[in-house]
Amino acid sequence: MNRLAYRKAVNYLMLTATGVCTVLTVSVLFVILGYLVYNGGKSIDWDFLTKLPLPPGQDGGGMANAIVGSALMVGVGALLGLPVGFMGGVYLAEFSGKTLGFVVRYMADLLNGVPSIVIGIFAWSVIVVPMHSFSALAGGFALSLMIIPITMRSTEQFLLNVPRALREGALALGAPKWKVIATVVVPAASKGILTGMILGVARVAGETAPLLFTALNNDFWPNGINQPTAALPVMIYKHAISPFDDWHRQAWAAGLVLLTMVLATNITARWIMGRGASAQKG
Repeated sequence: MNRLAYRKAVNYLMLTATGVCTVLTVSVLFVILGYLVYNGGKSIDWDFLTKLPLPPGQDGGGMANAIVGSALMVGVGALLGLPVGFMGGVYLAEFSGKTLGFVVRYMADLLNGVPSIVIGIFAWSVIVVPMHSFSALAGGFALSLMIIPITMRSTEQFLLNVPRALREGALALGAPKWKVIATVVVPAASKGILTGMILGVARVAGETAPLLFTALNNDFWPNGINQPTAALPVMIYKHAISPFDDWHRQAWAAGLVLLTMVLATNITARWIMGRGASAQKG
């Protein structure tokens, strides 16, 4: 009887501890969201979303150029990084040997752990210095280097989760391996792969350090990918450290817009993943 009471007490204690930790974790998110909504919601209006920044001391203006610039650089990064990461993931899952696969996975994990400021310095040295200009292309290149390992590892994992029987059945029918991968394996894992790609893009959307070294900033509309370009994270940093109250309010508003974009991206990824799971059950 004493042993049963002891087990119940331990179970109750652990359940309470896990519940408290869960509440604390969720509370942090809601505190951040509350701060952003309270401080940034007051400064978001149509002008903020559609107009250019104004000089210091003038009330009003917006960050439309930064919103467009962020979308441009994230798009360039996705265009450069997603195909490389996808093909690398296919290689790791379907073709790599034990030793080479271990080396590639280890290097991908190392790249994923490299501080973003180091990636920014590298992109600055190989893109900005030869071109003699900061640019959206350099910013997108830096972001692509961060997208590649995330996409590679998630693609590999979802491909490995495809039942081996599907591969063997297609090979037994005489289909070559490349065709089995392209028409059977990849479609079966497409929902998960797409989810990993979306989450990888969302992961880099808020990066600031690489863009400080590559895209710099600009108070005007983007004029091609070979010119300095504004981005929301950089504008948040610039406005937050300024001595102007109006810029502080705009920094909060920009943070709310950026977080909303990231949350929308994550919700989209979860929705796609949920549909994939439902389809498999059906």
